[in-house]
Amino acid sequence: MSQENPIRIFVSHVWQPNDEYFRLLEYLESARNFYYKNCSSPDQDPGTDKEMMRAFLRREIEMSEVVIFLSSLFASHVTWMDFQLNAARALKRPIIALPPFGSDEIPAALADKAEEIAQWNPRSIEDAIRRCARHEDTQRWDVIEWDPD
Repeated sequence: MSQENPIRIFVSHVWQPNDEYFRLLEYLESARNFYYKNCSSPDQDPGTDKEMMRAFLRREIEMSEVVIFLSSLFASHVTWMDFQLNAARALKRPIIALPPFGSDEIPAALADKAEEIAQWNPRSIEDAIRRCARHEDTQRWDVIEWDPD
């Protein structure tokens, strides 16, 4: 991965502003030496024709290397999330699930199909993307200082 060859990601969306979508992008922007291209376009209006909307989502997912699902959208937009989940699986894109911010609960339908479940911190998300998209092992180690006294 480099600036010339960024990881292409698709983030689940339903053409509406979503705080978690923007929070995820902020986390990715804050990661050092992590280059990505966002293939999702929640701000573009595909119209109201359901088949056009499906084609729009398929095209975005097809351009990506990895799909990140915001599980908070499942509760209110089951049909569109199921469609995106099935499209990602049909296109053989690895799936990363993110629980709702501040929670650990992920819908079973998503958890069963996800390659990884990341937590809401930049390191967890970045590492999951690297592993799923490019099969990169980050080789990071946590250093914990321990004082027995």
